[in-house]
Parts: sequence; C-alpha cells; structure tokens
Amino acid sequence: MDAVAVRQTATADFFMSESNYQRRVVITGLGVVSPLGNTPEQLWSNLLEGQCGIDHIKAFDVSAYDCQIAGEVLDLDPVPAFPTPKEIRRTDRYAQFGIYAAYQALKDSGLELEKCNLEEVGAFIGSGIGGLSTLEKQHSILEAKGPARVSPFLIPMQILNMASGLFSMYYGLKGPNVATCSACATATHALGEAWRTIKMGDAQVMFAGGAEAAVTPVGIGGFSAMKAMSTRNDEPKRASRPFDADRNGFVMGEGAAVLVLEEIEHAKARGATIYGELIGYGNTADAHHMTAPSPDGEGAARCMKMALRSAGIPYDSIDYINAHGTSTPQGDICETSAIKTVFGDHARKLCVSSTKGATGHMLGAAGAIEMSVCMMAMRDQKVPPTINYENPDPECDLDYVPNEARDRKVGAIMNNSFGFGGHNACVIAKQLD
Repeated sequence: MDAVAVRQTATADFFMSESNYQRRVVITGLGVVSPLGNTPEQLWSNLLEGQCGIDHIKAFDVSAYDCQIAGEVLDLDPVPAFPTPKEIRRTDRYAQFGIYAAYQALKDSGLELEKCNLEEVGAFIGSGIGGLSTLEKQHSILEAKGPARVSPFLIPMQILNMASGLFSMYYGLKGPNVATCSACATATHALGEAWRTIKMGDAQVMFAGGAEAAVTPVGIGGFSAMKAMSTRNDEPKRASRPFDADRNGFVMGEGAAVLVLEEIEHAKARGATIYGELIGYGNTADAHHMTAPSPDGEGAARCMKMALRSAGIPYDSIDYINAHGTSTPQGDICETSAIKTVFGDHARKLCVSSTKGATGHMLGAAGAIEMSVCMMAMRDQKVPPTINYENPDPECDLDYVPNEARDRKVGAIMNNSFGFGGHNACVIAKQLD
C-alpha cells in the first residue's frame, strides 16, 4: 500500500472511530457580563421581565455623535478572576470582560481544575474588535507626547487573542487555545470550533465564547458613519427593535459570555450539572458583500441547513431559534427569509426571538450571550421575548415572541449569528436524553 493510501485509510479509520468523531459534547457552565446583569441569572431574570439595558452612553461625551446610546456594562468588579490587581491594569476592558465571564463559567461548572489533565482543557475566547479603547488612548499619547511615551503594554492589551491567552495562563490551561474573529459571528464560531475540538479527541473540556468592549469614540463613530446604528436617541430603551417595521439600525452593546463545553462521560463522571447537549454546527460564507447579507439570506440558510445536517435531527424538532435579529432594515428580512427557506411550514410553529432588543448588539460576544440564554430557556422551558415589537413588518412575518416571555416546550434550540464579511455561524443544542 502506497503512502497516500495509508494516509487515506488512517483518516477514514479516525472518522469512523467511536472514540473520536462520535464523542458527545455537553454544556456544563455559563458565565455572563452584560448590560442586563453580570451573572447568567441576572441576565435571564431581566430578559424574562422585558427589561432593557440600553441607555444614553456614559463613558464619553456623545453630544456630537449621530448615535448617542448603547448597552454599557455597569458595576463590574473583575478582581476575583485575576491573580493580582496589577494584572487588571494590564488588560483592556474587553479582556477583563472575557476573563471574568470565563471565571464565572468555571465556578458554575463545578470543575476542579486540579483534578483535570490540563493538557486536555483549552479555551476559544474570541473578539470581533479587541482592545479598541487601549488603541485609542495610546494613539492619543503618541500624538501628544511622542513614541517614547507609548505603553509597552499597548500591543498585548490591544490584540484580540489576549482574553483567551491570559485566561489559560491564569488557570494553567494547556490544551487548544484559539481566539476566533469573524465579526458578529465570532462567539458562535468559537462554540462550534470548541465542539469540534472535543469531538475530534483533542480536548476533554473547552471554555468557549467571546468578549467585546467597543462602546468607545472610534467604535461608535465608525458604526455611525456607516449609517448602521439607530439614531432614536430620545428613546434609548425603545431604539433596538428587531423585526419591527419601525426599526432603523442596531444599538451597540458590550460584555462577554463564556460557556464550558465538556465531553459527556467526563462530565458525568464528576457529577456535573448539564444544561444541554451541543449537537450541530454550521459555518458558511455569503461571498457577497463586505457588510450586506446575501440576497434572501441564502448564506444564512445554507448555514442553518449545515447545522441541522451535522446534528442529525429533523428540522421540525427545533422549538426555538435565538435569532441574530439585529434591528437593521435588511438584515432582519434576510434572516426571516432564510428561516422560512430552511423550515418551510414548520417556520410558522417556531418561536423566534431576538434578545438584542434588550442587550443591544454585543458584536463578537453576541453568540455566546445568546447561547447562554438558550441554555436557560431549555432549563426553564421558557422563551425570552423580542421587546419593542410593536408594528409588524409584512416581510418579517414569523412568531417573534413579542414583548412578553412565553412558557412552552423547548427541547431543541438553534442559535444564529451572522457577521460583516459574510460570515455565518449556527449551533444547535438539545436537552440531554
């Protein structure tokens, strides 16, 4: 047998192996930093009550900006997650969010790292933008005082892999470590790739999610210049209105979420509480436009179909979709069209809600925040509402769970995330059998 045939046979044997690709992956821990609360339970309670975390921006003077509102993180003390206060000062705000969310997820999971093989524990914590605040501040110092005064921590604070890297350093995790970056699909890609990593036998436990802190002068200024953001400044809590006919752009949020993904036998052996089983993942490209979705949501539809195919479940077993639903005029129509393409008649039976009306769009953290919400929806058999849904749009004609949470069976969920650059990501989870 020649060398190529040997490699092909070995590859086929690997994928057929029950111990590798067929490994099952469950979610055992949640950690959240958000405009609606800095724990999963605070976020969930406020979502169910229809609360909104969007308000006038407090971090800087926004009087000259077209958009003057955002979902800001308030009253976060990251100290417990860090080895020393000095380390906090050496990290950008986005990394503080990510590390604190990962710390929460660790505590929630009950995982005792000292009992784990740390070469089999990793982290995929991404960011869409990274340390924008640090870059802005250090650029101002450069302009005012010259290069000699630029901080030696500028680069390590600004680069978007540092939340993932530092968390591994602080907690001794020596397994796979990657920071995904695919704009607003970042965190969902992190979840999907972490799922694959465990299924392929390269880790037993993965911390996966995203972090973002782009409520800064450049962040708000840049998105405002694109005319992508809502200018409903006089009504901040009614500005983000996914699928509503009067939507006029997204509202930015900030924060982080990290989930603990774990090989099922590893989780059961230690008696872990299991939120659900991650069973499917889709990852496609629109190949269409820098910022606009492909017509009729074609790329998003292929992504959802890929996730369903990898999950191996019928499309009509999905009960709830946490939609990308950003409150942009075209994006919400495209996602609605994609859902109808994929689910056919079952689309009318689905609950489809977007929690971005309450949190704002948390960019690279959005998918993980929303996956955390999905886990609590399955746990409590409740669907969170799409707030500010007041005027139906004829082109957005699904059940968006308007304004009030709903009790209903949630046995399987789909979580969608779509990002600039044509990146599409979708994950599917179900209750554990």
